[in-house]
Amino acid sequence: MAQPVDAVTGATGFTGGALARRLRADGRRVRALVRRTSNHQELERAGVELVYGDICDVEAARELCADAERVFHVAALYREAKYKDDEYFRVNRDGTLSILDAARSANVERFVHCSTVGVLGDVQNPPADETAPLAPSDVYQVSKLEGERRALQAAEQGDLHVVVLRPAGIYGPGDMRFHKIFKMVRKGRFFILGRGETLYHAVYIDDLVDAFLLAADRPVESGSIYIIAGEAFLSMNDFVNQIADAVDGRRWIPHFPVTPFRWLGALTEGVCVPLGIDPPIHRRRVEFFTKNRAFRIDKAKQELGYAPKVSMAEGLARTAAWYRAEGLL
Repeated sequence: MAQPVDAVTGATGFTGGALARRLRADGRRVRALVRRTSNHQELERAGVELVYGDICDVEAARELCADAERVFHVAALYREAKYKDDEYFRVNRDGTLSILDAARSANVERFVHCSTVGVLGDVQNPPADETAPLAPSDVYQVSKLEGERRALQAAEQGDLHVVVLRPAGIYGPGDMRFHKIFKMVRKGRFFILGRGETLYHAVYIDDLVDAFLLAADRPVESGSIYIIAGEAFLSMNDFVNQIADAVDGRRWIPHFPVTPFRWLGALTEGVCVPLGIDPPIHRRRVEFFTKNRAFRIDKAKQELGYAPKVSMAEGLARTAAWYRAEGLL
């Protein structure tokens, strides 16, 4: 009897790659959907089977899900101002529908969909739980919500068992999205917009991968949604100070008013985006300092048995150590 397959999308990315490698380390047979132009050498070394194609390629999606027992849909177009709005919806909404259809046709046992806490937007009464109002505020968040809705609709139809995870900000060794902050704090060039009192919540990559495995295995209801984050959230000031501790940087961080940077971000987007250039300053980066993102993880603890193991201080220290080892700090 052939060994059952775990199918993974987004495996050439930070989160999907960590998940695929963990599944292989656990002795699972893993198949990943990848673009031919992506860097997939590490997946090949780990023994991951590769299917080449685009997320919306029907035949590639079917090949990915064929004889799969579980599907982990992690692929997403993350927010960068250089992409046009249609591309976010093509990947994050239509790509999700493509994988859902293929999983349904293959009669997979469990479909784990990776959404984002971004669908909750700026949390008005922190910490938020899974019942908080949906309030996406940019095209990435809106398109991710559309993808999440497609997954939940599949659960409602009753022919696919779906579990939705909403991770907080994901970080850890191998992540490059936070690298610029670490580097600037290390060099004493980082500044905070506003007072730095807004709340920030993150999840260490190993804890998130644990949550994926729990979501695939635990006997929870189809259509269940879980926020996945670390044990504690911090103010933006404390978050940056902990990065400073991790990189041996200065703890005194200057603050600047928000409004001029909002104007500047809108201006640079207007110039750069039509040219396909990622603006050096854009509104999403300004909003990083202005939105409250603090969450409750009680439901994931109670129903999935989720138990984050890595504190923010420890996770940031491990991340900084990886940057140093890679010559990035």
